[in-house]
Amino acid sequence: MTSCPAPNIQFLRIAGTALSDPIQDEASIDGPIGNVLRRIDEKLEAHNRVAVDITSGPIERRTQDYPLAALQQLVRNAVLHRSYEGTNAPIRVVWFDDRIEIGSPGGPFGVVTAANFGQPGVVDYRNPVLAEVMKVLGFVQRFGVGIATARSLLQKNGNPPPEFELQPNVVLCKVRARA
Repeated sequence: MTSCPAPNIQFLRIAGTALSDPIQDEASIDGPIGNVLRRIDEKLEAHNRVAVDITSGPIERRTQDYPLAALQQLVRNAVLHRSYEGTNAPIRVVWFDDRIEIGSPGGPFGVVTAANFGQPGVVDYRNPVLAEVMKVLGFVQRFGVGIATARSLLQKNGNPPPEFELQPNVVLCKVRARA
């Protein structure tokens, strides 16, 4: 029987725009998949500022630096599609003042190439057992629309689209703050 790999997420909140800037918060999150995803969600929520505008209209307007659901889609993709073979590298979520970087060990896999990466419906599962577990737990749907959903949510929030750097051994996603 194939077992479900256990993810490890390293979370850093940096006060600045470079890794050498002071660390405000950090966590190494591992354990059962459901616990890992809930704990990273808590970190994302805790660091996502909500601005309240009470002067530009008759009712208050609340906006977030980043739409939480977009961040969840991108982090869950990093967990789901990472390589668990030949590496003990963690998934890295590094929150800077101007962006969030999500690094996932393992490059494009199977039918997913640099040319078609992020296109709706183009998906392959390096970890099919993990994909099924995440679906059963309600964290993913396995429709191949996670990146498209994140793009749409970021656009509606006023953020630029996510940027992806694809390398043979890592996928890096950069999400920029609202202007």
